[in-house]
Amino acid sequence: MIVRIMGEGQVELDDAHLPELDRLDDDLLDEMESGDDEGFRRTLTALLDAVRRLGTPLPDDALEPSGLILPSPDATLEEVRDLLGDGGLIPS
Repeated sequence: MIVRIMGEGQVELDDAHLPELDRLDDDLLDEMESGDDEGFRRTLTALLDAVRRLGTPLPDDALEPSGLILPSPDATLEEVRDLLGDGGLIPS
C-alpha cells in the first residue's frame, strides 16, 4: 500500500503492518473524541513514526496513487477531526 504523509511524501508499506497502524488509529480516534490534545499529539507522532519506520520511502519525483493519506506531523486535533469526518485514518 502507498501511504502519503501530507507535506512529506509517499511511503510504500506492506499490508502486514496495517494491524499495528490500525491500533494506533483507534487510540487516535479515542483521544480525538475525548479532546485529549496531548494524547492526540503523542499518538499522531507514533503513527507517523511507525509508517516511516516500517515503510520504504518513494523517490521525491514519484507520484503514485495513495491508498492512505495521513495528516502532517503539525496538524492540530481540530484539523484532523475535520479531515476525518466520522471515520478513522486507517480504512477498516
